[in-house]
Amino acid sequence: MESPITNVKEFYEKLIKNLESVIIGKKEVLDQVIIALLSQGHLLIDDVPGVGKTMLAKALAKSLGCSFNRIQFTPDMLPSDVTGVSIFNQNSREFEFRPGPIISQIVLADEINRATPKTQSALLESMEERQVTVDGLTHRIPKPFMVLATQNPIEYEGTFPLPEAQLDRFIMRIRIGYPTFGNEIEILELQQLRHPIEDIKSVVTSEEIVLMQEEIKRVYVSAAVKRYIVELTRATRDHNDVYLGASPRGSLSLFRVSQAKAASLGRDFVLPDDVKGLVKFVLGHRLVIHPSARLKNLTSDQIIGEVLLQVHVPGGDFREN
Repeated sequence: MESPITNVKEFYEKLIKNLESVIIGKKEVLDQVIIALLSQGHLLIDDVPGVGKTMLAKALAKSLGCSFNRIQFTPDMLPSDVTGVSIFNQNSREFEFRPGPIISQIVLADEINRATPKTQSALLESMEERQVTVDGLTHRIPKPFMVLATQNPIEYEGTFPLPEAQLDRFIMRIRIGYPTFGNEIEILELQQLRHPIEDIKSVVTSEEIVLMQEEIKRVYVSAAVKRYIVELTRATRDHNDVYLGASPRGSLSLFRVSQAKAASLGRDFVLPDDVKGLVKFVLGHRLVIHPSARLKNLTSDQIIGEVLLQVHVPGGDFREN
C-alpha cells in the first residue's frame, strides 16, 4: 500500500504524471485542470471536437479514484434529467429520491450549451452550494465535487449561449488545442492496439484530495498581492471595450487558484507571477465585451493582455514575516 500524500507538490506531481500517460503533450492544460481541482472549482473546456475533452475528464476521474458521471446535454433535456426525481414506491407508500447524474464526484457536462436555459439553470445550485433540491428536499453532493463542462465554439446551430451567472460558476475556462506533429504521431502509436485510458489507475484517494484542497488555503498571500488581484479585476470593469467586467467572485477565484499554483510549485506564499500566469483563464470568460468591440474582433484574451500592461506589478518580499 502506498504511503499517504503529505504535501500539495507531491500530490500535483503524482497526478500530472498519471494524466500525461493518456493526454499527450498538454502539460500546461493538465496543470490548469489540477489547479482548478485543488481550488475546489469547476472547469469550462471550450474547444473543437476530437481534441480529447471527454478523455481528459475520464482520465482525471480514474486517476482520482472518484465516482464519474457523464451528462450528454441536448435541447430536449429537462432539469430533472440532471438533478434527479422523486418516484412513488407502491410498497412503502412513500416517495423515493432517484439521484440524477449530477450527484457524483467528477461530472462531465458534455456540450453544455446544447441544453435550454431552464436545464442549464439546474446546475447553478449544485455548482455553487454542492447540493440539489428536489421537491423541497435537499441532497448533498459527495466531496470532492467537480464539474468539467465542454462546449464547441464552432457549432452555433441548436445551441444556447451560457448566461453570465452560469459562466461565473466556472473557476477557469481553458482550451486544449491541437497536438503538435510529433505528439499526434505518438498518439497514433499509443492507440494502435488499445487506448491508454484502459490501463490508467487511481494514484490518489478522495480523502487526500479533500486534504490538499484544505491545505492550499493556508498558502500566504501578502497585502501587495491581494491588492494586485483586486486591481486586475477592477481594471476589467473600467475598460472601455468591456460592457460588464469581472465580479468579486472573479477576485476570489483568482486568489484561490494563485494559492493552488504556488502550492503546486512547493511554495507557501504567492508571487505576482502566479497571478499573471492564470488571470486570462480565470477572468476571460467573465467579461461581457461591448458590441462595438466585437465588430473589431476584439477578444477577452486581448483585453486581459491590455489590463496586465496597465496594472502595476508589485515588488518586494512576498513571504510571510
